[in-house]
Amino acid sequence: MWIDILLLAELARGPRHGYELRREVEAATGHSLSNNSLYPRLRQFVDGGAVLRSSEEQEAKPPRHVYSITDVGREVLHDMLAELPEGGTDQSREFHARLVNFAWLSPEEQLRVLEARDWVLVRNRDRVAALASVRVERWSRLALDHGIARIDAERSWLAGMRAEIQSGENPSEPTQEHR
Repeated sequence: MWIDILLLAELARGPRHGYELRREVEAATGHSLSNNSLYPRLRQFVDGGAVLRSSEEQEAKPPRHVYSITDVGREVLHDMLAELPEGGTDQSREFHARLVNFAWLSPEEQLRVLEARDWVLVRNRDRVAALASVRVERWSRLALDHGIARIDAERSWLAGMRAEIQSGENPSEPTQEHR
């Protein structure tokens, strides 16, 4: 679902043709997006009324398709960002796709996403700590301790974001067009 979020969020920034859309999502994620992944998703969005497809004439070339988000698409994007699927914050890509689009969410929704991610991290930390408590081999122990430190650092980072949102000094308040 993280790719769907990123595709709709990119279209919410403005109309794009397929190649441009793919390039933007790849640049944002560092992951390749094949045409076999991109165009079926765009077709689903068009069929569902979330995206419009129009043709743009090109000199001496076939017309290219330009995609733009609809009001339905903006609602779909918001719902994808705000409604966490089971385990949706367990996957780092799912969480980060939401995080980079936090401006679409209310502070309450932002806090709910951060709390869900924190809950996943607590669960993962407990699991890793249990493994570390029984490992005596040096390299295993170093790797597990490093994993615990990374989880603790992310939880601290999340706590800072929650505090900023709760203070009301949220610099990423969405513009009217995002709502």
